[in-house]
Amino acid sequence: MNSILIKNANIVNEGKTTNADVLIEGEFIKKIGVNISATENTTIIDANGKYLLPGAIDDQVHFREPGLTHKANIATESRAAVAGGITTFIEMPNTVPQATNQVELEKKFEIARKTSYVNYSFMFGGTNDNLEELLKTDPQQVAGIKLFLGSSTGNMLVDDEDVLRKIFSSTNMVISVHCEDEQTIKKNFKEYHDKYGDDIPLKYHPIIRSEEACYLSSSKAIELAKETGARLHIFHLSTAKETALFRNDIPLKEKKITSEVCVHHLTFEDKDYETKGTMIKWNPAVKSASDREGLWKALLDDRIDVIATDHAPHTLEEKQNTYTNAPSGGPLVQHALPAMINFVKEGKITLEKLVQKMSHNPAILFEIKKRGYIKEGYYADLVLIDLNANWTATKENTLYKCGWTPFEGTEFKSNITQTFVNGKLIYNEGKFNDFIKGQRITFNR
Repeated sequence: MNSILIKNANIVNEGKTTNADVLIEGEFIKKIGVNISATENTTIIDANGKYLLPGAIDDQVHFREPGLTHKANIATESRAAVAGGITTFIEMPNTVPQATNQVELEKKFEIARKTSYVNYSFMFGGTNDNLEELLKTDPQQVAGIKLFLGSSTGNMLVDDEDVLRKIFSSTNMVISVHCEDEQTIKKNFKEYHDKYGDDIPLKYHPIIRSEEACYLSSSKAIELAKETGARLHIFHLSTAKETALFRNDIPLKEKKITSEVCVHHLTFEDKDYETKGTMIKWNPAVKSASDREGLWKALLDDRIDVIATDHAPHTLEEKQNTYTNAPSGGPLVQHALPAMINFVKEGKITLEKLVQKMSHNPAILFEIKKRGYIKEGYYADLVLIDLNANWTATKENTLYKCGWTPFEGTEFKSNITQTFVNGKLIYNEGKFNDFIKGQRITFNR
């Protein structure tokens, strides 16, 4: 049995940092303690001065396979993820074909079984006409249900209110939603398209996909969830106004309505369109500096529960286009944790709080079995980080298939040195173990 002893690590877990050793046997954490003795066949890793975190769980990615593999695939993006300290991902259904029936959903699981460097699950996609198929989804084997309440990549808009009510009333699984009001966006878009044609200046993106569009959709979804008792999770909040819709007066385990913020909405603001253009064109849009600060406030006071990426790569050729022809989305899994640790170094958030939002809370929210913590008996999904090693993001060290990052030129103040997935050292000082794959995660439901 594989045995690894990580010595002298600063373990960040459950709100505190302690110095100890971690013994891994097989896939699991066998023991946590001081001065653990190694057997003859144990591999020893000296973590002196480094910080050991539970691997990040990214609850929203688009890895583009099947059907859109000129942009990305599960192998390339999970490889980038493991270098970025993400050991588990949950992928969205808007691929080609869409994961809107059980056959296509299981095909994606089979691809990941063969090619993913990290652990994985996929969401089943709800549409206006697939409720019967949706209700076949196994809650112990599938992360949840994804609904697009605003149009985005893949044309999966659910806009029939009777269908929405039936979905919300019929399943106990987590229903994750993209919230932007379609009619508001169409009205705003027409105004600017009439004026500028296809070449609308990027600064108008957050006005077209406006605060009003986000708030109207989010508030309606929450109202329906309260009415039906549905378990609702709202993806990628982008406005300060929306944060008032969420609670922080009860533990996460007791919340029926939860929320997420993405790294780009915590990092960029509308003035950045001047220099980064379509490279930071997302749906929902990056908005004002005051929106960004409102998101930070809600994250820190626990109205926002999870930090994710919404990793959504497109080719440079696709992105370097006019407003109407440049798709929304960008790659983030390799750089998300380093970007957030930059905020730790600035004093914006503690490392303990960051681990809560990127590891513990996704595990709680989706009821993931034995992951998201550094605990005896849990899977050894672990990340070792040197908080005193700087590096700069360049095209040459970017691992996404699309070959670019919105963080190009950014200096990161920490370096991920090792990543363990299911007890195996998958990423070690820039080198990958290409023969070991991740596992399908399961759920305590």
